[in-house]
Amino acid sequence: MTEFPEATADRPSLLAVFAHPDDESLACGGLLAWCAALGVRTSLLCLTHGEHGGHTGVSSLAAVRARELREAAAVLGISDVTLLAHQDGMLPWTDATRLESDIRHAVARADADVVITFDEDGLYWHPDHVAVHERTTAAVLSGSGRRPALYYVTLPTGSMRSVVEHAATLAAVQDPTGAPPTHILGIADPDAFGSCAPAPTLVVDTGNFARQKLLALHCHRSQLPKQDALTLVTTATAPRLLGIEHYRRAGTGPMPDTFLDRLASCPDQQTPPDSWSPVS
Repeated sequence: MTEFPEATADRPSLLAVFAHPDDESLACGGLLAWCAALGVRTSLLCLTHGEHGGHTGVSSLAAVRARELREAAAVLGISDVTLLAHQDGMLPWTDATRLESDIRHAVARADADVVITFDEDGLYWHPDHVAVHERTTAAVLSGSGRRPALYYVTLPTGSMRSVVEHAATLAAVQDPTGAPPTHILGIADPDAFGSCAPAPTLVVDTGNFARQKLLALHCHRSQLPKQDALTLVTTATAPRLLGIEHYRRAGTGPMPDTFLDRLASCPDQQTPPDSWSPVS
């Protein structure tokens, strides 16, 4: 695989903006790993430590989740991670001007050609996720100078139901008397993921990087109790269960193709294009 020197100006830049550690891995871990492997300057902004989520009884959860995020980012090949300390669960009520300023600063620092964040459904209508969608959209639209292309990520409808059904089948073989896993990262209803999500404009087959996506998810150990269906996904089944990712391009001005569109049209691409210009 062709590699690029560190920090060359002609490489495109991608910034992912999410609310909590683990959002990045579940929502778009395959694409992030693929872009990083191709030499895209890939950065992550996480607005909270997710200190109110996860197992009960875990002390210093904010520090635990910060460490898990760093581990997952390393698996995905993301070397530039910014983790802020806005209050978990309170993003809809956090000062919008402050959030948008933080996001604009991250966009400028990354010199982002592409920004990825939640779509309006927030993956499963999580209020923090919806707030990040709104604040990131506002930050990109209000930014001065060159405006990055903005993509929203959703989960394919039924994808997490497929994960739960796979886990139930496997669990029944391993322990016929046990209760099958039903949760996905603490969410009891797998059909909430992708429910009423806007239709994608870009469907990306990231199956070649599904192993990294799964390993990154497993880094978020505080969010994966034994009853979580994701614990029964294997590297062999990850391409089928986690390999398809959905994106929707936001209307933020002129919309020429970006490097994401070129990747979507070449699912087996393992080396960078001849030219890494941000747009065609």
